[in-house]
Amino acid sequence: MSATVKKNRAARRLLALAAGVATVSALAVLPAGAHGRGDDHGHGKSSGHGRPADRTVDVQLLSFNDLHGNLEPPTGSSGTVSEIQADGTTKSVSAGGVEYLASSLRTARKGHPYSVTAAGGDMVGASPLLSGLFHDEPTIEALNGLDLDVTTVGNHEFDEGIGELTRLQNGGCHPVDGCYEKGKKFQGADFPYLSANVTSEKTGKPVLKPYWVWKKNGVKIGFIGVTLEGTPNIVTANGVKGLQFHDEIETVNKYAKELDRQGVKSIVALIHEGGAPASGAYNYDCDSPGAGAGVSGPIVDIAKGISPKVDALVTGHTHTAYVCTIPDPAGKPRMVTSAASFGKLYTDTTLTYDRRTNDIVRTSVKSANHVVSRDQAPASDMTALIARWNALAAPIASRPQGYISADINGRGSTALEKPLGDLIADAQAEGLAPADQGGAQVAFMNPGGIRADLVYASASGEGDGVVTYGESFTVQPFTNMMNVVDLSGANLIAALQQQVSGLNEASPKILQVSKGLTYTLDLTKTGAARVSADSVKLNGEAIDPAKTYRVAMNEFLAGGGDGFPALALGTNKLVGPSDLDLFNAYLAAHSTASAPLAPPVTDRITIVQ
Repeated sequence: MSATVKKNRAARRLLALAAGVATVSALAVLPAGAHGRGDDHGHGKSSGHGRPADRTVDVQLLSFNDLHGNLEPPTGSSGTVSEIQADGTTKSVSAGGVEYLASSLRTARKGHPYSVTAAGGDMVGASPLLSGLFHDEPTIEALNGLDLDVTTVGNHEFDEGIGELTRLQNGGCHPVDGCYEKGKKFQGADFPYLSANVTSEKTGKPVLKPYWVWKKNGVKIGFIGVTLEGTPNIVTANGVKGLQFHDEIETVNKYAKELDRQGVKSIVALIHEGGAPASGAYNYDCDSPGAGAGVSGPIVDIAKGISPKVDALVTGHTHTAYVCTIPDPAGKPRMVTSAASFGKLYTDTTLTYDRRTNDIVRTSVKSANHVVSRDQAPASDMTALIARWNALAAPIASRPQGYISADINGRGSTALEKPLGDLIADAQAEGLAPADQGGAQVAFMNPGGIRADLVYASASGEGDGVVTYGESFTVQPFTNMMNVVDLSGANLIAALQQQVSGLNEASPKILQVSKGLTYTLDLTKTGAARVSADSVKLNGEAIDPAKTYRVAMNEFLAGGGDGFPALALGTNKLVGPSDLDLFNAYLAAHSTASAPLAPPVTDRITIVQ
């Protein structure tokens, strides 16, 4: 951030402090449409309605979620949204990039003196190299520039543990890598991270603020932030060490009561958990079949259990787009929103605030998702920020790692067996097959760890087929250390059955498997019966439940992550290189400019449906 921008932000904070001690009469003559931050870091931006003498005031709530450090426009399918057209057809629209998100938010705020911007978690983590290489400091700087007011924590905010999350909040250079720019110290987030349901095992207290109150001219809206209770199942053990994760409903209701006792009657819950809409189009009418019927998944039960004291829910985690009403416990409709992921959409919600009751008029709440279009002018300060960090990353990011002949889809593939998943599993199995590297016979890769596609076209849109370090890092950003363990045939089969049973029965997680392992997934059956033990074979030979196999997987899976307790039963562990190192080594060994790597044939899992 430039010295000028910092100076302006500091000036706005001083003005906000002055506003907090001004007399009521001074507030009453504040011009309608005046800009500047409100008390307690609240924005002074919104609709021109709501002078202090008015009974009601429209507060604009802008929100987004699951940015995952995507500062540059996402490539491939990760950079598009589906849009329903007037004739009922759908088309794919390019979207995203923080330069355009900044322009969209700034345009949306115009004419709105009452405006607050909130996020639903996973702002960082699993980030492309431009942010991930620098422990997501670039993304925090960008979010400061976006004038984000508040966010909840997502599961990925814990990827590097609570110590690193606290550093992102409070500032300071990285404890290992130090400061990235000479003479510059990382300043941390200008906005609060909220974590009401994440407590310290030692103290029992929240590790960060549980809630925050936005104030302007007597208008007060409380924000409570929670992440999904199941975070320990999807984050490495080191990331959540010393932490406890509590029930989302109970936690939100607890702090809603506390805010209510403080006189804060208008409350928004920021929840890093989500659902699945009936349509993949961002502008689908979620309520068309009836209240709540247009979305399914965990957020539905959570929304139905959260106190009526809460007026709206901003959600995330599932990377889907929806604007739905779901009835609260009193049976009254309540707005629940999600803006997909990677900064491709933002949600604009109007909260009508009644000054007499200090509460939101629920029947007046309106909301819609909007595309972050790349047709608009990019924000110059974000362009400069990206250029600055790209210059630091360039020596590493531009190194060629291999060559491909066409797109190899991973995150963007809707198939259960993904071409890029096969490629990654093959890289792990081959790299760890030598006896001195672990003697792996088979490898498993979790689908959630595949964060992007390998795209044939370069960032400029020209076809080149070169896979750079930056591109491979974007696919495998966690740099998980690889493990090779002894696993009985019975436990290997059990792991495949756990893809579609236990914690994963409602939402299957299909492991990507290396060449030679085959089995049948029968979706006409239920639970563990979907994977018959007799169908599981290695190189054409049935897996023997009593035999021991050497199995490669990343440290997350080896700890039983993603609902695979059978994988945590491995013994005789050997720790190998990182998943990214193995991936890059495989690309180098199997491709050249004249003989690029083709997308694998996905024939390892036979699907019956």
